[in-house]
Amino acid sequence: MTLAPELAAALQGRRVLVAGGAGFIGSNLALLLRGAGAELTLVDSLVPTHGGNPANLDGIDGVRVELFDVRDRERLAPLVREGELLFNLVGQTSHLDSMREPLQDLEHNCAAQLAVLESCRHHNPEIRIVFAGTRQVYGRPRELPVSESHQLDPVDINGIHKLAAEWYHLLYRQVYGLRVSVLRLTNTYGPRMRVRDSRQTFLGTWIRQVLTGEELRIFGDGQQRRDFTYVDDAVEALCLAALRDEAEGEVFNVGGTPHVSLLELAELLVHLAGAGSYALVPFPPERRAIDIGDYFADDSKLRGRLGWTPRVDLEEGLVRTLDYYRERSGAYWE
Repeated sequence: MTLAPELAAALQGRRVLVAGGAGFIGSNLALLLRGAGAELTLVDSLVPTHGGNPANLDGIDGVRVELFDVRDRERLAPLVREGELLFNLVGQTSHLDSMREPLQDLEHNCAAQLAVLESCRHHNPEIRIVFAGTRQVYGRPRELPVSESHQLDPVDINGIHKLAAEWYHLLYRQVYGLRVSVLRLTNTYGPRMRVRDSRQTFLGTWIRQVLTGEELRIFGDGQQRRDFTYVDDAVEALCLAALRDEAEGEVFNVGGTPHVSLLELAELLVHLAGAGSYALVPFPPERRAIDIGDYFADDSKLRGRLGWTPRVDLEEGLVRTLDYYRERSGAYWE
Protein backbone atom coordinates (compact mmCIF):
# COMPACT_ATOMS: atom_id res chain seq x y z
CA MET A 1 0.00 0.00 0.00
CA THR A 2 1.16 3.54 -0.73
CA LEU A 3 -0.03 6.88 0.55
CA ALA A 4 -2.82 8.59 -1.35
CA PRO A 5 -1.28 10.50 -4.29
CA GLU A 6 -2.05 13.97 -2.92
CA LEU A 7 -0.44 13.07 0.42
CA ALA A 8 2.63 11.60 -1.25
CA ALA A 9 3.08 14.72 -3.37
CA ALA A 10 2.82 16.99 -0.33
CA LEU A 11 5.45 14.95 1.54
CA GLN A 12 8.01 14.68 -1.23
CA GLY A 13 11.28 16.28 -0.17
CA ARG A 14 10.00 17.23 3.30
CA ARG A 15 12.46 16.85 6.18
CA VAL A 16 10.75 14.49 8.62
CA LEU A 17 11.80 13.30 12.08
CA VAL A 18 10.11 10.18 13.46
CA ALA A 19 10.63 9.68 17.19
CA GLY A 20 10.04 6.00 17.89
CA GLY A 21 10.94 5.24 14.29
CA ALA A 22 11.95 1.60 14.79
CA GLY A 23 8.66 0.78 16.48
CA PHE A 24 5.48 -0.63 14.99
CA ILE A 25 3.75 2.50 13.74
CA GLY A 26 6.98 4.46 13.32
CA SER A 27 8.54 1.94 10.94
CA ASN A 28 5.38 1.64 8.86
CA LEU A 29 5.24 5.42 8.72
CA ALA A 30 8.88 5.48 7.62
CA LEU A 31 8.20 2.96 4.87
CA LEU A 32 5.36 4.98 3.39
CA LEU A 33 7.11 8.34 3.85
CA ARG A 34 10.25 7.03 2.15
CA GLY A 35 8.11 5.80 -0.71
CA ALA A 36 6.73 9.34 -1.02
CA GLY A 37 10.24 10.78 -1.27
CA ALA A 38 10.52 12.40 2.16
CA GLU A 39 13.92 12.97 3.77
CA LEU A 40 13.76 10.84 6.90
CA THR A 41 15.53 10.67 10.23
CA LEU A 42 14.43 7.99 12.69
CA VAL A 43 15.18 8.05 16.41
CA ASP A 44 14.66 5.04 18.67
CA SER A 45 16.15 3.79 21.94
CA LEU A 46 15.26 0.13 21.25
CA VAL A 47 14.06 -0.54 24.79
CA PRO A 48 13.70 -4.36 24.85
CA THR A 49 10.18 -4.34 26.33
CA HIS A 50 8.87 -1.68 23.93
CA GLY A 51 8.01 -1.94 20.25
CA GLY A 52 11.34 -1.03 18.65
CA ASN A 53 12.91 -3.81 16.61
CA PRO A 54 15.80 -3.53 14.11
CA ALA A 55 13.95 -6.00 11.90
CA ASN A 56 11.24 -3.38 11.44
CA LEU A 57 13.67 -1.30 9.37
CA ASP A 58 14.54 -4.04 6.88
CA GLY A 59 13.80 -2.82 3.39
CA ILE A 60 13.55 0.85 4.39
CA ASP A 61 16.52 2.34 2.56
CA GLY A 62 17.95 5.84 2.40
CA VAL A 63 16.98 6.89 5.93
CA ARG A 64 19.12 8.17 8.80
CA VAL A 65 18.75 6.09 11.96
CA GLU A 66 19.87 7.43 15.35
CA LEU A 67 19.74 5.10 18.34
CA PHE A 68 19.33 7.05 21.57
CA ASP A 69 16.72 8.01 24.15
CA VAL A 70 14.89 11.26 23.34
CA ARG A 71 15.51 12.36 26.91
CA ASP A 72 19.08 12.98 25.71
CA ARG A 73 18.27 16.52 24.61
CA GLU A 74 21.81 17.30 23.46
CA ARG A 75 21.54 14.60 20.80
CA LEU A 76 17.94 15.41 19.97
CA ALA A 77 18.39 19.17 19.50
CA PRO A 78 20.28 19.14 16.14
CA LEU A 79 17.77 16.70 14.66
CA VAL A 80 14.86 18.88 15.72
CA ARG A 81 16.55 21.95 14.21
CA GLU A 82 16.71 20.23 10.83
CA GLY A 83 13.12 19.01 10.76
CA GLU A 84 9.94 20.35 9.21
CA LEU A 85 7.62 17.62 10.50
CA LEU A 86 7.92 15.62 13.72
CA PHE A 87 5.91 12.48 14.40
CA ASN A 88 6.10 11.77 18.13
CA LEU A 89 5.53 8.05 18.63
CA VAL A 90 7.75 7.45 21.65
CA GLY A 91 6.48 5.78 24.80
CA GLN A 92 5.56 2.42 26.21
CA THR A 93 2.14 0.87 25.76
CA SER A 94 1.79 -1.97 28.27
CA HIS A 95 -1.05 -1.38 30.69
CA LEU A 96 0.08 -4.13 33.06
CA ASP A 97 3.69 -2.95 33.04
CA SER A 98 2.52 0.53 33.95
CA MET A 99 0.75 -0.81 37.02
CA ARG A 100 3.77 -2.90 38.06
CA GLU A 101 6.40 -0.20 37.33
CA PRO A 102 4.58 3.16 37.45
CA LEU A 103 7.71 5.29 37.80
CA GLN A 104 9.26 3.69 34.74
CA ASP A 105 6.07 4.38 32.81
CA LEU A 106 6.23 7.99 34.01
CA GLU A 107 9.70 8.37 32.51
CA HIS A 108 8.82 6.90 29.12
CA ASN A 109 5.39 8.46 28.71
CA CYS A 110 5.81 11.83 30.44
CA ALA A 111 9.45 12.82 30.86
CA ALA A 112 10.22 11.72 27.31
CA GLN A 113 7.35 13.81 25.93
CA LEU A 114 8.50 16.89 27.79
CA ALA A 115 12.03 16.38 26.45
CA VAL A 116 10.69 16.33 22.88
CA LEU A 117 8.55 19.41 23.43
CA GLU A 118 11.30 21.34 25.16
CA SER A 119 13.65 20.60 22.25
CA CYS A 120 11.05 21.89 19.82
CA ARG A 121 10.34 24.99 21.91
CA HIS A 122 13.99 25.98 22.17
CA HIS A 123 15.38 24.83 18.83
CA ASN A 124 12.58 24.82 16.22
CA PRO A 125 9.24 26.26 17.37
CA GLU A 126 7.91 26.17 13.79
CA ILE A 127 8.25 22.41 13.42
CA ARG A 128 4.90 20.65 12.90
CA ILE A 129 4.28 18.03 15.62
CA VAL A 130 1.84 15.10 15.56
CA PHE A 131 1.51 13.12 18.79
CA ALA A 132 0.20 9.55 18.71
CA GLY A 133 -2.15 9.33 21.68
CA THR A 134 -4.52 6.54 22.67
CA ARG A 135 -8.17 5.80 23.30
CA GLN A 136 -7.05 4.59 26.73
CA VAL A 137 -7.54 8.16 27.99
CA TYR A 138 -11.33 7.62 27.93
CA GLY A 139 -11.34 4.65 30.28
CA ARG A 140 -14.61 2.70 30.40
CA PRO A 141 -17.04 4.21 27.88
CA ARG A 142 -20.18 5.86 29.24
CA GLU A 143 -21.68 5.92 25.74
CA LEU A 144 -20.86 4.39 22.37
CA PRO A 145 -19.42 5.25 19.95
CA VAL A 146 -16.91 7.37 21.87
CA SER A 147 -16.41 10.90 20.55
CA GLU A 148 -13.67 13.37 21.45
CA SER A 149 -16.06 15.07 23.89
CA HIS A 150 -16.41 11.90 25.99
CA GLN A 151 -15.32 12.16 29.62
CA LEU A 152 -11.62 11.46 30.17
CA ASP A 153 -11.26 8.86 32.93
CA PRO A 154 -8.29 6.47 32.50
CA VAL A 155 -8.39 3.18 34.40
CA ASP A 156 -4.65 2.54 34.65
CA ILE A 157 -1.32 4.32 35.10
CA ASN A 158 -0.51 4.07 31.39
CA GLY A 159 -3.74 5.85 30.48
CA ILE A 160 -3.09 8.62 33.00
CA HIS A 161 0.43 9.20 31.70
CA LYS A 162 -0.74 9.13 28.08
CA LEU A 163 -3.35 11.73 28.95
CA ALA A 164 -0.70 13.89 30.62
CA ALA A 165 1.48 13.59 27.52
CA GLU A 166 -1.43 14.67 25.35
CA TRP A 167 -2.06 17.69 27.55
CA TYR A 168 1.62 18.63 27.52
CA HIS A 169 1.35 18.93 23.74
CA LEU A 170 -1.82 21.00 23.86
CA LEU A 171 -0.42 23.22 26.61
CA TYR A 172 2.75 23.91 24.63
CA ARG A 173 0.56 25.05 21.75
CA GLN A 174 -1.50 27.31 24.00
CA VAL A 175 1.44 28.85 25.89
CA TYR A 176 4.33 28.67 23.42
CA GLY A 177 2.53 28.49 20.09
CA LEU A 178 3.90 25.11 19.04
CA ARG A 179 2.11 23.60 16.06
CA VAL A 180 0.70 20.36 17.46
CA SER A 181 -2.03 17.83 16.79
CA VAL A 182 -3.09 14.76 18.77
CA LEU A 183 -4.50 11.54 17.33
CA ARG A 184 -6.11 9.04 19.70
CA LEU A 185 -5.43 5.63 18.18
CA THR A 186 -7.33 2.45 18.93
CA ASN A 187 -6.27 -1.18 18.40
CA THR A 188 -3.88 -0.46 15.55
CA TYR A 189 -2.55 -3.68 14.01
CA GLY A 190 -0.51 -4.91 11.07
CA PRO A 191 3.02 -5.87 10.04
CA ARG A 192 5.90 -4.92 12.37
CA MET A 193 3.83 -4.87 15.56
CA ARG A 194 5.19 -6.58 18.67
CA VAL A 195 3.94 -10.18 18.70
CA ARG A 196 6.34 -11.73 21.21
CA ASP A 197 3.92 -10.83 24.03
CA SER A 198 0.87 -8.67 24.66
CA ARG A 199 2.77 -5.55 25.79
CA GLN A 200 1.72 -3.66 22.67
CA THR A 201 -1.57 -5.29 21.72
CA PHE A 202 -3.35 -8.54 22.51
CA LEU A 203 -3.88 -9.05 18.78
CA GLY A 204 -0.14 -9.34 18.28
CA THR A 205 -0.06 -12.27 20.68
CA TRP A 206 -3.01 -13.83 18.88
CA ILE A 207 -1.23 -13.51 15.53
CA ARG A 208 1.80 -15.38 16.86
CA GLN A 209 -0.29 -18.03 18.60
CA VAL A 210 -2.47 -18.79 15.61
CA LEU A 211 0.59 -19.16 13.36
CA THR A 212 2.22 -21.56 15.82
CA GLY A 213 -0.96 -23.58 16.24
CA GLU A 214 -1.63 -22.49 19.81
CA GLU A 215 -4.94 -21.86 21.52
CA LEU A 216 -6.10 -18.25 21.72
CA ARG A 217 -7.35 -17.29 25.17
CA ILE A 218 -10.38 -14.99 25.23
CA PHE A 219 -11.05 -13.45 28.61
CA GLY A 220 -14.64 -13.49 29.84
CA ASP A 221 -17.49 -14.26 27.47
CA GLY A 222 -15.79 -12.84 24.38
CA GLN A 223 -18.58 -10.36 23.71
CA GLN A 224 -16.40 -7.28 24.32
CA ARG A 225 -16.57 -5.19 21.16
CA ARG A 226 -13.66 -3.32 19.60
CA ASP A 227 -12.79 -1.47 16.43
CA PHE A 228 -9.47 -2.06 14.67
CA THR A 229 -7.32 0.19 12.50
CA TYR A 230 -4.92 -1.25 9.96
CA VAL A 231 -1.56 0.44 10.37
CA ASP A 232 -1.42 1.97 6.88
CA ASP A 233 -4.74 3.70 7.54
CA ALA A 234 -3.40 5.01 10.86
CA VAL A 235 -0.32 6.32 9.06
CA GLU A 236 -2.46 8.20 6.56
CA ALA A 237 -4.31 9.83 9.43
CA LEU A 238 -1.00 10.89 10.99
CA CYS A 239 0.18 12.37 7.69
CA LEU A 240 -3.05 14.28 7.14
CA ALA A 241 -2.73 15.78 10.62
CA ALA A 242 0.85 16.82 9.86
CA LEU A 243 -0.03 18.58 6.62
CA ARG A 244 -3.41 20.20 7.15
CA ASP A 245 -3.53 23.56 8.90
CA GLU A 246 -7.01 22.87 10.24
CA ALA A 247 -5.56 20.01 12.31
CA GLU A 248 -3.37 22.29 14.43
CA GLY A 249 -4.37 22.33 18.09
CA GLU A 250 -6.98 19.62 17.54
CA VAL A 251 -7.59 16.15 18.96
CA PHE A 252 -8.92 13.45 16.65
CA ASN A 253 -10.16 9.92 17.24
CA VAL A 254 -8.90 7.34 14.75
CA GLY A 255 -11.27 4.40 14.31
CA GLY A 256 -11.47 1.89 11.50
CA THR A 257 -13.28 -1.38 10.98
CA PRO A 258 -16.84 -1.37 12.38
CA HIS A 259 -16.85 -2.97 15.80
CA VAL A 260 -16.58 -6.73 16.19
CA SER A 261 -16.60 -8.89 19.31
CA LEU A 262 -13.40 -10.54 20.46
CA LEU A 263 -15.06 -13.92 19.90
CA GLU A 264 -15.86 -12.95 16.30
CA LEU A 265 -12.30 -11.74 15.85
CA ALA A 266 -10.84 -15.02 17.13
CA GLU A 267 -13.12 -17.02 14.83
CA LEU A 268 -12.08 -14.93 11.84
CA LEU A 269 -8.37 -15.15 12.66
CA VAL A 270 -8.41 -18.93 13.05
CA HIS A 271 -10.35 -19.23 9.79
CA LEU A 272 -7.93 -17.00 7.84
CA ALA A 273 -4.84 -18.68 9.28
CA GLY A 274 -6.18 -22.18 8.76
CA ALA A 275 -4.64 -23.09 12.10
CA GLY A 276 -4.99 -22.62 15.83
CA SER A 277 -8.03 -22.67 18.08
CA TYR A 278 -9.62 -20.52 20.77
CA ALA A 279 -11.21 -20.90 24.18
CA LEU A 280 -13.03 -18.71 26.66
CA VAL A 281 -11.19 -18.39 29.98
CA PRO A 282 -11.87 -16.41 33.18
CA PHE A 283 -10.45 -12.92 33.44
CA PRO A 284 -7.18 -12.79 35.42
CA PRO A 285 -7.84 -10.43 38.36
CA GLU A 286 -5.11 -7.97 37.35
CA ARG A 287 -6.59 -7.64 33.87
CA ARG A 288 -10.20 -7.50 35.06
CA ALA A 289 -9.32 -4.49 37.24
CA ILE A 290 -8.26 -2.40 34.23
CA ASP A 291 -10.48 -3.82 31.48
CA ILE A 292 -12.59 -1.17 29.74
CA GLY A 293 -15.33 -3.37 28.29
CA ASP A 294 -16.72 -2.34 24.90
CA TYR A 295 -15.00 0.41 22.95
CA PHE A 296 -15.42 1.77 19.46
CA ALA A 297 -14.67 5.27 18.27
CA ASP A 298 -16.70 8.03 16.71
CA ASP A 299 -14.13 9.28 14.19
CA SER A 300 -16.48 11.54 12.25
CA LYS A 301 -14.39 14.60 13.17
CA LEU A 302 -11.32 13.13 11.48
CA ARG A 303 -13.29 12.05 8.45
CA GLY A 304 -15.15 15.34 8.12
CA ARG A 305 -12.34 17.82 8.74
CA LEU A 306 -9.37 16.03 7.20
CA GLY A 307 -11.10 13.78 4.67
CA TRP A 308 -9.70 10.57 6.15
CA THR A 309 -11.25 7.26 5.13
CA PRO A 310 -9.81 3.85 6.08
CA ARG A 311 -8.98 1.79 3.00
CA VAL A 312 -8.18 -1.65 4.48
CA ASP A 313 -10.97 -3.74 5.99
CA LEU A 314 -10.39 -6.16 8.85
CA GLU A 315 -10.19 -9.35 6.80
CA GLU A 316 -7.72 -7.90 4.29
CA GLY A 317 -5.63 -6.39 7.07
CA LEU A 318 -5.43 -9.69 8.96
CA VAL A 319 -4.43 -11.56 5.80
CA ARG A 320 -1.62 -9.07 5.14
CA THR A 321 -0.47 -9.35 8.74
CA LEU A 322 -0.50 -13.14 8.79
CA ASP A 323 1.45 -13.26 5.52
CA TYR A 324 4.08 -10.89 6.91
CA TYR A 325 4.76 -12.97 10.03
CA ARG A 326 4.67 -16.32 8.27
CA GLU A 327 7.84 -15.24 6.47
CA ARG A 328 9.58 -13.53 9.41
CA SER A 329 8.93 -15.46 12.61
CA GLY A 330 12.65 -15.60 13.39
CA ALA A 331 12.88 -11.82 13.68
CA TYR A 332 9.86 -11.46 15.96
CA TRP A 333 9.50 -14.38 18.34
CA GLU A 334 11.99 -17.20 17.79
